Parts: sequence; C-alpha cells; structure tokens
Amino acid sequence: MAKNPVKFCTWLYKYFERLWQRLQRFYRLTIKYFTLKEKKEFHLSLAESIFHKEKIVVLGHILRDRSLMNDKRAQAAYKIGLLSFTGGPTAAKFAADYMKEVAQLLQDEKLKPKIQILLLQSVACWCYLNPASQKKAVKLQFIPVLIELLDFKRESTKRERSLSLLVKFWICYTLSVIVCNNELCTKELKEHYTLKYHLQVLAAENWSEWPENFAEVLYFLAGFHRY
Repeated sequence: MAKNPVKFCTWLYKYFERLWQRLQRFYRLTIKYFTLKEKKEFHLSLAESIFHKEKIVVLGHILRDRSLMNDKRAQAAYKIGLLSFTGGPTAAKFAADYMKEVAQLLQDEKLKPKIQILLLQSVACWCYLNPASQKKAVKLQFIPVLIELLDFKRESTKRERSLSLLVKFWICYTLSVIVCNNELCTKELKEHYTLKYHLQVLAAENWSEWPENFAEVLYFLAGFHRY
C-alpha cells in the first residue's frame, strides 16, 4: 500500500466508492432476517422520522431489560442499528441513547458468537458514514472494547475457531466503519499497540466471502504501514 498521503487519499476515496457500490449486496448479510415488507418500511421520508423514533424506543426498552435473554436483547440492538442506518442522522441520534447497553453487552465474555455478531452489526449500522455516531462510539469506549475482544481466546474445536474468526472479521469491519473518514477515531487506534499484531494475523486469513479484507483496510487506516 502507498505511503504517500495523496496516494492514500486517492486509495481511500476509491475504496469507499467500491464499498458503496457493494453495499446492497453486503448488507444482505445483516438484513436477511427481515421480510420484504419490513424492508420497504425502511424507505421513509424525513417527515416520517417519528416512526423510527417510536420503533427505536420500543426496541430500546427490550435492550435495557436485563430480565430477558441476551439473544432477545441483541436482536433488539440489531434492529435499532438498522433503523439508525435507514433513518439517517435523526434516527441515529435516537439510537445513540441505547448504545451504552450495546457496549456493556459486548463485554460479557459468555456471549455466544451469534449474539456478538448481532451487536457488532448494530454498531456498524449506527456508525456507517455518520460522524456524530462515530464520535459517540469513541466516547462510549467501543474501540478498546472491540480490540479487547480480539485478545479473547476460548476456541478449542475447529467449529469454535471458525466462529471466533467470524466474530473477529466483524470486529475488523465494525472498527473500520467507526474510524472511516474520522481522524480523531483513527488516532485512538494507534494507542492500542496489540492491534497491529492482531491485524497482521487476521489479514492473512481468507476474506474471499467479504467485499474487502477489512483487517488490511483497518491496518492501513490506523497508519501501521508507516512503521
């Protein structure tokens, strides 16, 4: 990858241009549980933003209900993320009120990979091309929380390793979304020295089913290629 700042900016522009073109295909991974009818409801005008707020508030109550199983709370978080993505900055602002709970859930070492992925998808949707959400994510300490998950090892079988690797792929993607076009967020990545090693290892894995090798992308965005 180029170290020249001009070339870097050009590469970054082309990268996000390609990412945008592939967004429809890529996001089928995250909305496959929704029906066609539900998808159509997401294409709302600004005048209908109250719909998003009401839905987010209802889902937020579920997310905050500690008496519920974690999978139900994670499903609620996932839907909040989708609503914040499809509803634009206004919906994302409503969703921000509930992201603290998402960060707390992600710190539970007993979570199953499927639940972790739902939570990561929620954060990625919330932060996608949204500077306000990105800054809020940094304030809520999502970056160190996610990097710590890269350190966590519990796999003992081939299946467990496969699921653990999938979670780490989603962590790389989510971190890439958080720091995208946000210098403040990018600077924080450099403070986590173990991240460079993790990204080098993950970049060598098979990313063929993903639109990009997000470990490599994140490695570049963090500036680790410079030293």
